[in-house]
Amino acid sequence: MRLTYFSDYALRMLIHAGVHSDRLVTVPEIAEAYGVSRHHMVKVSQLLIRLGFLESVRGRNGGLRLARPTTEINVGALVRKTEPDLYLVECFDRENNTCPLVPSCDLKGVLQQAQSEFLRVLDEHTLEDLLKHKRNYKQMWAAKRE
Repeated sequence: MRLTYFSDYALRMLIHAGVHSDRLVTVPEIAEAYGVSRHHMVKVSQLLIRLGFLESVRGRNGGLRLARPTTEINVGALVRKTEPDLYLVECFDRENNTCPLVPSCDLKGVLQQAQSEFLRVLDEHTLEDLLKHKRNYKQMWAAKRE
């Protein structure tokens, strides 16, 4: 299973906000920290705000911060909300499926089981679990700015 860049960037944005929970963070700062487009990160931040993962503080000294505690941000829930679909193969999409194997295929069940297990593991983790090395993140980003 492969996540879209959007989900990857959403996770990175939340990690960055979680590491810097003592202050507001900005989209340009996050984009620079990861070497990605500001434009992409703006889109990610807008969705994360709409979904209630981040809060936006407007104004001259504004920025972003987590909207809830890190222990309440579930990785599996985030991935489900940021992925456009979770179709591993064509037959997962009932409306657009044209696979001729569907009537007798055993692969779909195996892939559904694998996907369920993948999501189950993600469901076992929160943002808090991803922040165990806060100090390492801060050092890495500080070194990058130098």
